[in-house]
Amino acid sequence: MTIVRAILPKLHRKFAINSYKRCYSSKDIRNIGILAHIDAGKTTTTERMLFYSGKTRALGEVHRGNTVTDYLTQERERGITICSSAVTFTWNNRKINLLDTPGHIDFTMEVEQSLYAVDGVVVVLDGTAGVEAQTVTVWSQADKHRLPKISFINKMDRPDADFDKCVHDLETKLDAKPICIQYPLKDSKGNLSIYDIIRLEQISWDSQSLGRTYQSKPVTDSNILLELQDKRNNLIDKLCSIDDSLADLVITNDGFDKVTNELIYAALRKATCQHKYVPVALGSAYKNVGVQTLMDAVVNYLPHPQERNEVYDCFENDFVGKVFKIVHDKQRGPLTLVRVLRGDLKKSMRITSTRGQAEVIGKIYEPLADEYKEIQAVQAGDVAICSGLKHTVTGDLLVTNTTSLKNAQKRLQKSLNRKKDSSLPENDDDDVEMDLINEIFSLEPQIPDAVYFCSIEPPSVSYQNAMELALKQLQREDPSLRVTFDPITGQTVLGGMGELHMDIIKSRILTEYKIEVDLGPLQIAYKETIENNAKTTFAVEKEIAGSKQSVAITLELIRDGKDIFSLDKSAENFNNLQAIRPRTLQIIRKGCLSALERGPKVGGQVVETQIKLHNVNIGRGTADSFLMAAAGQCVQKILTDNGTRLLEPIMALQIVIPSERVSSILADLGRRRATVNDVLPKGERNKLVLVNAPLAELSNYSSILRTISSGTASMTMQPCGFTVMNTNDEEFAIRRAHGFE
Repeated sequence: MTIVRAILPKLHRKFAINSYKRCYSSKDIRNIGILAHIDAGKTTTTERMLFYSGKTRALGEVHRGNTVTDYLTQERERGITICSSAVTFTWNNRKINLLDTPGHIDFTMEVEQSLYAVDGVVVVLDGTAGVEAQTVTVWSQADKHRLPKISFINKMDRPDADFDKCVHDLETKLDAKPICIQYPLKDSKGNLSIYDIIRLEQISWDSQSLGRTYQSKPVTDSNILLELQDKRNNLIDKLCSIDDSLADLVITNDGFDKVTNELIYAALRKATCQHKYVPVALGSAYKNVGVQTLMDAVVNYLPHPQERNEVYDCFENDFVGKVFKIVHDKQRGPLTLVRVLRGDLKKSMRITSTRGQAEVIGKIYEPLADEYKEIQAVQAGDVAICSGLKHTVTGDLLVTNTTSLKNAQKRLQKSLNRKKDSSLPENDDDDVEMDLINEIFSLEPQIPDAVYFCSIEPPSVSYQNAMELALKQLQREDPSLRVTFDPITGQTVLGGMGELHMDIIKSRILTEYKIEVDLGPLQIAYKETIENNAKTTFAVEKEIAGSKQSVAITLELIRDGKDIFSLDKSAENFNNLQAIRPRTLQIIRKGCLSALERGPKVGGQVVETQIKLHNVNIGRGTADSFLMAAAGQCVQKILTDNGTRLLEPIMALQIVIPSERVSSILADLGRRRATVNDVLPKGERNKLVLVNAPLAELSNYSSILRTISSGTASMTMQPCGFTVMNTNDEEFAIRRAHGFE
C-alpha cells in the first residue's frame, strides 16, 4: 500500500498565516538549534523546514540572498550565517522554535549563547566531507550544555557523498554512538530516495512539487528487505542495552519479530534524551529530500522543555528566563531574545535582572528572524522576543523580583545540603554545588580571547558619539567583540575573533549606522609571559593635597598559571599579612591584576603568571587609589626589569587539496613556520593536510591558497592556543607592532 503525503504552504505575503491558534502545552514544544561546519547546509535545511511546515510561501535560497534567517545585508552578500536567528513553526501538531547558528569559527560565540535556549540540537554534516573542524567545535559546545543530538547527513545526492564514512567519522572523531534510522538509495539517474530502517519502507520525493509531496511504500525486493531487516535488528539490539522492557520482549519471544515500531520509537527517544545514542538521518536539503523526515525525528526523539533544565526548579512557579541574544531594530530599539525557563512572561510585566536592574517588558513578539508578530504572553518552555529592556545584556538571568531570586537561592542551598547528606563522596558534592551555582547564577558569559585587534576612528569628531553608540550596541549583540580605550594612544581599540569578524563589524557600522569609520591595520593579539621568577620591593611616598601618602610593597611574580594572586604564608610575613583587612587586600589585588593587562613589549596581556604578596606597609591616611596605583607600579617594575617573552596565537588548519598540488602547498607552509601534523587521503583524488601555523603568517592565506592551487584547494582555520616565540621572530613581531615593518 502506497501512502502519499503532501504538505502545501498557504500563501499570504512573505509568510503564510498558519499561526497556531491554540496554546501549546510544554510537552508539545521543541526548542532546537541547528549546528554545523560552514557550508554544510544549515540555512538551506532551515528554509525547507519553514516551507514544508507552511510558514513561508516560497523557498529561500542562500545563493539568491532571499533566505528568512540570513537577513543581514552582509549575510546575503557573502552567503554565510553571521548572527544566529530564531524562527517558529509547527509540525505534526508540535511547535518548534529553531535557532539557525553560524558555522564560521569567527562567530562561535553566537553558537555558545544560542545553546542556552535550546533543549536539543540537529548537527548537520556534509555528506561529501564528513566531520570537519567546526563540527568538532560545535559538537563539544553541545556536549558542554548536555544537549541531546540528532545528526542529519546532508548533500547525499552528490556522487562523492559517502554515508558510511560520515557515520564512521561520528564514531571516531566525535566519540559518539550513532544509530542509523535511515539509509540512502540512488537510482541510475542519481535521484536520491531513502530507506526507513524502522518501518522497512522506501520514501521518495516528487521533484516537480519542490519536495512538498513524498510517498512511502513497503520494500518488496527480497534481498534489500533482508538487508534492512538485519539493520533493524541491529538497531533493536543496541536499544536493548538501555531499555529493559524492550530487552525483556526480545528475550521472551526469542527474537525481534514481536518488536513494534512504537516500541522502537519510545526506546530510541529514551536513548537520545539520555545521551546514549545519536539518531542519524539523511537527505539533501537543496534537492528537497529528507527534510520532512528530519522534522519527524525532531518531534519524536528530542526532549520537550519539561524534560530539561531541572536545576531551575528552585524558582518553582516564579518567572525566570535566560537572555541568549540581543538585536537592535531601527523602529523597535533593542530586542531581547529570552528563553522562558519557569513561570509566564507577560506584556508590561515588571522584572529584575540578576545584576539588580529593574526592567519593564514592553511588547512581546513571536520569533521569526527579522519579522515580528506581537503576542500577549509566553509560557514556560517557550522562546520570545521582548522590547523595552534597556539595561539587560546577553547572559543575564531575568526573575520576577529580588525576593524571588533570594528564595530560589535558599531552596537551591537546601537541595545542595540534602545532597551532601546523601551517599555522594564529598568531592562529588562540591563539584555538583559549583556546577549548579555557576549554571544558574553566573552572570558573565565565557568569552574567547581575541586574536586580532585594530584601532577604529570616526570620519570626523562630530561622529564620535554616534560611533561609540554603534559600538556599544554591537557589543551588546556580540559579546566576543572587545571595545577598549587605550589611554596611551588615545584610540578606541577593537578586539575580534578573526579578519572576517572585524570586516563584518566595519561593514555593519557603515550599512546600519551610516558611519564611514576607518579601521587601522590589523594587529595580532600577542600575549606575554615572564621568563623567570622575580621579586622586588617598591616604596613610594608623596604629599597630595596636604595629605601624606606612603606605601612600601613587596611582590613576586611566579611562572605559574594556577592561582593568579596569592599570599606569602611563611612565618616571616604571615603576621603582617594577617593584620591586613580583606578590603585592602582586594584593592591590592585589583591594582596588581590591572598591571597584567598590558605587558612591556607590545602591550599584550601577561598570562601564566602568579602574583605573590610578601609584605606591605601602608602609611596612615593613605588613599585606596594610591595603594592600588603602587601595587600596579610594583608589578610593572618587575615586568620591565626582568623582561617578558611573547606568546603568539597558533591556528589549526585543515586544507583539502588535489594530490598533485600537495608538494607546492607544503613548500609554502614551510616558509610560514607551519608544523604539518598529518597528510590523509580525502576521497579518490584529494588529500587532507592537518597543519598548525602562527596566525601572523596567515594573513589573507585563503586567497593565497587559491592562487597556489589554481582555485582547487579549500581550507578551514580555528584557534588552538598560544606558543612562545623564538628570539628572531619575537624581534620582528615587536618591530611590526611598533610600525617599523
